[in-house]
Amino acid sequence: MRLKGKVIIITGATSGIGKAIATRAVSEGAKVLIHGIEKSDGEKVVSQLGANASLCIADLADPATPKKIVEAAIAAFGGIDAVVNNAAIIERNNLSALTPEAFTKTITVNLQSALFLIQAAFPHLKKSQGCVLNIGSINAYSGESSLLAYSIGKAGLQTMTRNLANAHGVDKVRFNLINPGWILTDREYVDQIAKGLPEGWPEKLGRDNIPFGVMSTPEQLATACVYWMGDESKPFTGSVVELEQFSIIGRNPEK
Repeated sequence: MRLKGKVIIITGATSGIGKAIATRAVSEGAKVLIHGIEKSDGEKVVSQLGANASLCIADLADPATPKKIVEAAIAAFGGIDAVVNNAAIIERNNLSALTPEAFTKTITVNLQSALFLIQAAFPHLKKSQGCVLNIGSINAYSGESSLLAYSIGKAGLQTMTRNLANAHGVDKVRFNLINPGWILTDREYVDQIAKGLPEGWPEKLGRDNIPFGVMSTPEQLATACVYWMGDESKPFTGSVVELEQFSIIGRNPEK
């Protein structure tokens, strides 16, 4: 029960990584505000997690959503101890294909909404001496050529984390970020098939793709998140942690 009594907001928690983090947080004693945009998926998650989970359906493209999420958490559980900015949209685009509209959409959902959710939650986090955990991506360091806007947004999230950590240590509110590598979510499975990989592709990958021999899972990532959501990680702030099967400086050519 490493998160006993903690109230945690998790965005994008109706599926994938966010759902895994929420599930693990509740198992560790937390009360979780589940945010998402698909009501039916959200209701299933809350039903599975029980009384320690509450649902807020709202579109992060709407500037009113951060305040709505915070109000929902306070109404459900009376306080906020942690915010996990996990929600993100992934639209494949490159320099030739990217439009101003697509760029704005990605940055609004993946970066701007995270900043203003923190702003809305900050008075409550200051009161609880809580923390923010941002879920970035290894793409923050340069990114795939077909993930231009996504990579820029994740890089911004990383800088924002360190900036806020430097600015608000005096407030006893901590800001940390995890950059996951390749994680086998349901969305990733479908996305890779759309790109041309065959059914069952995770079992067909060689060790040049996944040196450990199996892909990393949302549940494994969620286990690591427990440390950063709770008091065990105090007083660390401004940390950027890579959870990946490759070094961020590149693959080992001998493997």
